[in-house]
Amino acid sequence: MPSISSIFSADGLLADAIEGFLPRQAQTDMAEAVQQALNNQHSLIVEAGTGTGKTFAYLAPALVSKGKAIISTGTKNLQEQLYHRDLPVIKKALASNRKTALLKGRANYLCLHRLGQHGGNSTLVEKEVLGQLSTVRAWANTTKTGDVGELKTLPEDAKVLPLVTSTVDNCLGRECPDYEDCYLVKARRKALDADIIVVNHHLFFADMALKDTGFGELIPEADAIIFDEAHQIPEIASDYFGESLSSRQIQDLAKDINLLYRTVLKDADQLDKAADKCRLLAADLRLLFADTPARGNWQEALQREEVRSQTDRLADALGVLHEVARLHIGRDKDLDNLYERVVQARERLDALRDDQQQGVSLWYETTPRHIVLHLTPLSIAAKFRRFVSEPPRGWVFTSATLMVDGGFEHFQRRMGLEDAKTLGLDSPFDYQQQAMLCVPRYLPEPNSFEMREWLYTVSRRLIAASRGRCFLLFTSHAMLRDIAARLSQSVDNPLLVQGTTTKQALLSEYLAREDAVLLGTGAFWEGVDVRGSDLVCVMIDKLPFASPDDPLLQARIEDVRKKGANPFSAIQIPQAVITLKQGAGRLIRDSADKGVLVICDNRLVTKPYASTFLGSLPDMRRTRSLEEVESFLATID
Repeated sequence: MPSISSIFSADGLLADAIEGFLPRQAQTDMAEAVQQALNNQHSLIVEAGTGTGKTFAYLAPALVSKGKAIISTGTKNLQEQLYHRDLPVIKKALASNRKTALLKGRANYLCLHRLGQHGGNSTLVEKEVLGQLSTVRAWANTTKTGDVGELKTLPEDAKVLPLVTSTVDNCLGRECPDYEDCYLVKARRKALDADIIVVNHHLFFADMALKDTGFGELIPEADAIIFDEAHQIPEIASDYFGESLSSRQIQDLAKDINLLYRTVLKDADQLDKAADKCRLLAADLRLLFADTPARGNWQEALQREEVRSQTDRLADALGVLHEVARLHIGRDKDLDNLYERVVQARERLDALRDDQQQGVSLWYETTPRHIVLHLTPLSIAAKFRRFVSEPPRGWVFTSATLMVDGGFEHFQRRMGLEDAKTLGLDSPFDYQQQAMLCVPRYLPEPNSFEMREWLYTVSRRLIAASRGRCFLLFTSHAMLRDIAARLSQSVDNPLLVQGTTTKQALLSEYLAREDAVLLGTGAFWEGVDVRGSDLVCVMIDKLPFASPDDPLLQARIEDVRKKGANPFSAIQIPQAVITLKQGAGRLIRDSADKGVLVICDNRLVTKPYASTFLGSLPDMRRTRSLEEVESFLATID
């Protein structure tokens, strides 16, 4: 087994295989720490600043160690990049013959059984969907993997996709007549057979919480588990340790019963009527909330007489559906599966109607047509701590943004990883020479009315000085729309605004046009890699504190208060610091990059917690003068 130094040194395996490879001490240090964690089966948390080369620093030890490793990333895009771009390079360099596999969530694979169900039944789908169905059928005849990502001609949110993919709810598993040809089963078998499996956090935690059994045999077999973009884990894991039920799930359940009634069980009209009743009651529950999508406290909503009685009516209707479905058990495999789904929906709704529970947050969110009810545990630390300790194996958690004020306590406390080893590695970039941080003078208060005027003026000056080539990042959609509308009247640069098309399409257009300006919120604060002079300026409108009316945050704040701690310093500041570090991380991606970060929030100067934020950002040259920013931008070619 090659040593870490023989892989990463100036005359090592990577230098031989990759043109222009330069050894970096931080990368070697990280690789050695990862190798120790895997060999000694302990937990390691690593913050690796931008430019450390953390991907190779964990892939190399995973490839040279003996066991099976699961690598989990934040998004499907990162998953594909890791699997198709980074893994082949390092495998070739190490001349490794270990087997690798990419596994996505089930919604990414064609379901042959569902496609067959929509065979000749054109009465149930709209015209637009019929056209998409014929596209899917033509592709289904040629695909090897069944990965619907291959269908480049369909939009990401094509209406046909839910009809031809399965969910945990409607999958028949081994009972399915198409089980042997199932693309999801094939992908899982390939993963079971592989040494290195690349997944994403949502898939990992869906399985860990056993919401998606069948991949459940993978995690037990793994000797090492590595999380990249680990700063996202606390939120994602909390979702999967809770329960949720949506009006969409109930409507899908009813539609599947309608389809079965029209095709197979034509004598079961009671079943059809009971399903319709549930569908209508779920839709009526959505109508009791405002039209505009929002999040709110479900515990409080249940105090409203009409919400409580509508929820009770829905529970009763699910009870009736349960009784009627039970009469038909054994007549059809799809119906037996539907019966299980009714039982599960009833159980979930019962949990969500109990507003006396401790240690959880009950909240809801609405979309234009649906409502989703959530029960989320306030802390997952105890559960996750147990999971990590049994059986013993190597765990690695890494990201460019895990530390707050020089330490890992915030992340460790949330995840129950108090015993893990930690390692903080600075970026190798020379931020003093490459970058400038500006908090402009004379800023109004962040929430004042004058702030809009200010942001508009600063945005115009920065666009002119950087000749486009900048990101304007906002903490609210309202401010984003307002500034975008005003800039569209006064600047000639192409303005690319989040929400007008997909994230990937916006980024491609930004890179294709030399003077473009990108305006975004949350989605563009992380996971975006624009190098060189394509991006020389990032403006952030204010410190990214989470919205105080977020019901889950409110419940966590209340919980911390009850324990006698200060929720502002325990929860709100650390989360905002990590988000700000992500946004700032868009700027310098390479040792030759140069750029300016402008944060329009005077609290970075006036508040005692400012030092926590500034101390967590890279060590850039600092200024309060926009003129200085303009002259620095003028020097960037």
